[in-house]
Amino acid sequence: MSRLWPSTLTGRLVATLVGFLLVSTALLATVTTLSVAHNLSSNLDSKVDSTLGRAISFRGGQTSPPPDGHTHDGDGPPSSDSRGQEPGTVSLAYDDTTAIGGVVGSSGGIRPFSTRVLTALRHVPVGEHPDSVLLPALGHYRVKAVQLPNGVVVVAGVPTRESDALLAKLIGWEVLLGLVVVGSAGAAGRVVVRRQLAPLRQVAATAHEVAAMPLESGEIGETIRVPDGLTDEQTEVGLVGSALNTMLAHVESALDARHRSELQVRQFVADASHELRTPLATIQGYAELTRRTAPGDAEALGAAMAKVEGEAHRMAGLVEDLLLLARLDAGRPLERAEVDATRLVLEAVADARVVGPDHKWNLDLADEPVSVTGDEQRLHQVLTNLLANARRHTPPRTTVTAAARPDGDDHVVLTVHDDGPGLPPDLVGRAFERFTRGDSARTRATGGAGLGLSLVHAITAAHGGTVAVDSRPGDTTFTVRLPR
Repeated sequence: MSRLWPSTLTGRLVATLVGFLLVSTALLATVTTLSVAHNLSSNLDSKVDSTLGRAISFRGGQTSPPPDGHTHDGDGPPSSDSRGQEPGTVSLAYDDTTAIGGVVGSSGGIRPFSTRVLTALRHVPVGEHPDSVLLPALGHYRVKAVQLPNGVVVVAGVPTRESDALLAKLIGWEVLLGLVVVGSAGAAGRVVVRRQLAPLRQVAATAHEVAAMPLESGEIGETIRVPDGLTDEQTEVGLVGSALNTMLAHVESALDARHRSELQVRQFVADASHELRTPLATIQGYAELTRRTAPGDAEALGAAMAKVEGEAHRMAGLVEDLLLLARLDAGRPLERAEVDATRLVLEAVADARVVGPDHKWNLDLADEPVSVTGDEQRLHQVLTNLLANARRHTPPRTTVTAAARPDGDDHVVLTVHDDGPGLPPDLVGRAFERFTRGDSARTRATGGAGLGLSLVHAITAAHGGTVAVDSRPGDTTFTVRLPR
């Protein structure tokens, strides 16, 4: 059955339309045929009653021996008067001993019955309604039999060939017109359906064109779209077109994000390799220097080993930062405990005063202690990195203010503000990206590998918070907003 049913939507719609018209036409033709057949049958029954009435008035009181000859070709000499009966009608009056009757010929004469016809008519049951019988050599008739009070049975009938021919002609015309209507509707329906589905094919063509694009790598940019005229959501095709455009927008966004991620990974690997290569080269150089240093030169040997130790510590710190970022990226849970944010700010600023005595360090704290739930060590690292960033990238005597204040009942805000020169405009939008540094030459005059602010962002995000920067000359503020 599935092989007979069309596979395309156009074919299915046309097949459904043709099937509906075929069933509707067949039902209409059937009803029409039955109605006409009923009317013709009613007319025949009326004729049968009229014929029977005339036969009763003419033969009802007469009985005589049946005619000698029972069959004749042609009209022949009439055996009795037809009394206004139409040609082809039959009438018979019989009792237990006699039978009188015949068929009216075209010239009005009566032809006697054959034995088989006479037998068939004698078997017509007496009743109120006519019956249909097949009379040998005469054809189909509607006949009716009644019994008179004197015991004589009168049978009369009229031929149905004209009604049958008319009905057959009607059926023939119905079949012909039905086929013409269904065929025309099928052809017209195919044209109309294909035209109505043309926008859907255009949407499909857009999807195929996008599918043929090389999306496996590289920057994708903007792909093609379904035309605006095919995205009207008031129509079914418009719904499909609009949904496809929405999906393409999401695909573009995802592919662009993937491309940016790939670039970030490549940049991350390159920057990490560069940051690790420098201390490794230093360690390697001073290791060779110690091998060449005279055993008695304790001062030169100690300086070389101190340099090796310093670079090893810096490389270890970089590796620790990278591992922490990897753990945060993997969604590793942090410790969850109540942390006194006010105390964290106090400790972080105290440490910053020791490291950067040339800066002015201020506090802006609420009257009451402010607490937050989180990982105390990591939150301390957030403040330390922000303060270290302010110290490294601002000149001496710059004022740095650290604050911790509640923000409603649900959040805590930590801020680090300075009145230094601010961030370069092109650096503000990517300040929290990894290995982002203000000095493109990668000198270490200001120290750091460009991971401090990216760690701030990652730790804050792991706590369900946000971090933002607002910077202009003389006014730079880093704001960390954490849920309590």
